[in-house]
Amino acid sequence: MAILVTGGLGYIGSHTVVELIQSNFEVIIVDDLSNTEKYILDGIQKITGVRPVFYPFDLKRRELLTQVLEAHKIEACIHFAAYKAVGESQEKPIDYYENNLFSLINLLQEFKSRNISNFIFSSSCTVYGQADEMPIWEETPLKQPESSYGRTKRMGEDILKDFAIAHHKKVSLLRYFNPIGAHPSALIGELPLGVPNNLVPYICQTAAGIRACLSIFGQDYPTADGTAIRDYIYVVDLAKAHVAALKKVIHHKTDSLIDIYNLGTGKGSSVLEVVKGFEAANQVRVKYEFKPRRTGDITIAYADVSKAERELNWKASTSLEEALKTTWQWQKHLESRNS
Repeated sequence: MAILVTGGLGYIGSHTVVELIQSNFEVIIVDDLSNTEKYILDGIQKITGVRPVFYPFDLKRRELLTQVLEAHKIEACIHFAAYKAVGESQEKPIDYYENNLFSLINLLQEFKSRNISNFIFSSSCTVYGQADEMPIWEETPLKQPESSYGRTKRMGEDILKDFAIAHHKKVSLLRYFNPIGAHPSALIGELPLGVPNNLVPYICQTAAGIRACLSIFGQDYPTADGTAIRDYIYVVDLAKAHVAALKKVIHHKTDSLIDIYNLGTGKGSSVLEVVKGFEAANQVRVKYEFKPRRTGDITIAYADVSKAERELNWKASTSLEEALKTTWQWQKHLESRNS
């Protein structure tokens, strides 16, 4: 059974490709390499013993997508391909709307006229904004996201809901919280090109001496230590959730066309807890300094994951400390590779 994975050489995409192959799916990857490197394909092959079919192009080029779908009998799509940096999205909003929405629409236009009924969408907890109550569950009211990136995810969800109902397709919307960590082999992991946009890669690069100092934005939040709280989920656990969601939509074990799942751990950790946890897990020091809050940052967000546990038989099982250890192993792998 062939699965199209867009953005399949990206951070979450590459880990999901590994889990798909290890679950005996055939994987077809499309990735424009705008936020990753082709050698990630080598890492996937070393881990799994299989080199997936790979097409390097931009999904906005619909004619190339058509050729791929005509060449392979695709049964489902897991759609990761998107620009994802919150800060950059505020500086380049039109680029984000064009890339994230046009690529999705091209996929759906192709799926509409083909016998492909199963679509899994990489969404985000940003669609909730600052929720009024914790934990956040799937029925928590959505708010206008603070960033252009978040708004593309919200719009993407709305587009997919309309698509599923109009064309009787099966859609799963997976709302991630904060993925961290790397594969235990240290052969694939998060690969920030340039300055990292996410906390843990920045911690790693600071510990490695690549960055002089970690900036912690805000120490006056109404939390125990004054720093913001997020739900950090190990990327391999997250990847396994995609396989569980895929199996559900393929086998139609649902009465609804649209399934929505929060994917997190159900526990919040503060920025300082993550920094101190990284130091303890890896026996290194991380230099940090506090800076003023950034506009749009929320105070606290962590998931209610009971629906995913109940319906997908899935649960995150990796501790924060274990995940942070894999991140440091991946950083050391990158350093040895580049030396």
